[in-house]
Amino acid sequence: MLYSTEQVKSSLKPGGYFMLGDEACAEGAIAAGCRFFAGYPITPASECMVHIVKRFSDVGGRFIQMEDEIGSVAAMMGASWAGGRVMTATSGPGLSLMMENIGYAAMTETPIVIVDIQRAGPATGQATRPGSGDILQVKYGSHGDYEIIALSPWSVQEIYDLTIDAFNLADAYRVPAFVLSDECIGHLRESFTVKPAVEIWHRPYEKGKPPFDTDDLDGVPPMPKFGDGEKLLITGSTHDQWGYRKTQASAVHKRLVNRLLRKVRDNADKIWRWEGYYLDEKPDYLVTAYGFSARAALEAVEYLRDKGVNIGLWRPITIWPFPVKPFKQAAENVKAVIVPEMNYGQLAGEIERHVKIPVHSVPQVDGEGMRPDTILEYFNENLLQ
Repeated sequence: MLYSTEQVKSSLKPGGYFMLGDEACAEGAIAAGCRFFAGYPITPASECMVHIVKRFSDVGGRFIQMEDEIGSVAAMMGASWAGGRVMTATSGPGLSLMMENIGYAAMTETPIVIVDIQRAGPATGQATRPGSGDILQVKYGSHGDYEIIALSPWSVQEIYDLTIDAFNLADAYRVPAFVLSDECIGHLRESFTVKPAVEIWHRPYEKGKPPFDTDDLDGVPPMPKFGDGEKLLITGSTHDQWGYRKTQASAVHKRLVNRLLRKVRDNADKIWRWEGYYLDEKPDYLVTAYGFSARAALEAVEYLRDKGVNIGLWRPITIWPFPVKPFKQAAENVKAVIVPEMNYGQLAGEIERHVKIPVHSVPQVDGEGMRPDTILEYFNENLLQ
C-alpha cells in the first residue's frame, strides 16, 4: 500500500543556522513531525536529547526519560501505535540494550527512529571518542531474519536532512530506521540550511484492512492506530494478518518473515542513497567510505589525484539496505576497492560479498576521527607499485 505525501511548513524559519550535529538532528526530527522522544542520557548523544527537550516546549512535543534504553524503545513503540512520530538517541552501550525491542519493532512493523551517535567500543569503550563499530549491530543485532533501514550522514546539513528521511522511510515501510552517525559529526559545529517546506510521507492506512499482511506488491500493509476503531492485536510472536498468534503454523510464519524481508529488499532501489566523486573518469582505484570517514577519504582522494593517481570515491549514504547495484557500477572497472572506516572492517566485509576484485580494509580504531594520512599511508604502502 502506497504512502501519501504532503508538503508542510518548516518548523524553523528558512535560512542558515550554525549548530552541533546533535542539535541539527533534533531539529530534523521536529521538522519531520516528531512529537515524542523517549530516551536515556548517554555520551555523545545527550545533546540531541537536551535540544529536543527545549524545543518540544515550542511545538507541543512530549519527552520522557525512561529508566534505561530498553524502556525507551518500548515507550516509543507504544507512542507510534498511538499515531505519533517517535525517536530516541543513543550510543553503543545503549544500542546494545535496545536490541530485543528493536526485533520486536521489526516483527510488529512499528515505525521508530533511532539515532546512534557512535563512539569507540566495545563495551563502555571511550565514551567521548568516535567510532563506527555499530554498522553490523544495527543490521544483525537482534535474532532472526528481518530488515531495517540505516542512513549515514557526513555533515551537519546531512544529519538534519537524513533525520527527516529516516522518519519518512520508517513510516513508508513500517520498519525501524536508524540515523547512523558518529561522535565527530554529532559534536561538529557547522552551518546548514533550512528550506521553507518539508516533504512528509504518511504511513499507509485504509480502514478495515488487515494490519499485518497485504497482497500489494510493495509488501507494506496499512497501519491503523489505537483510537481508529480497529481491533488491534500486537504481538512479537508469529501472527496472522489480524495479529492473532499462530506460533505452530509453519506456512503463516514463512509468509510473515518473507514479507518482512521483501518489503525492504524489493523496494531497495527506492531507498538507496549514494554519491560519487570522479567516477566519470573511470578510476583505477575506488575508495568506498561513509560518515565522517568519507570526509577524510575525499581529501585523500583529491591529494592522490593531484599526484597523478586515477582514483575515485563512492559514498554510500544508505548503509542498509546496502546499495549493491550502484556500488557494482562504480566498481565495475577498478583494480581494487579501499574501505577506510573507524572499526576493524565491518563494511569492508559486506563489500567483499559483491565484487571479485581485491577489497582493502583500512581500519582506524584509536578513538580518533579517520585521518587522510591513515588512508594515504595504506595506499602508498600496499597499492602503489
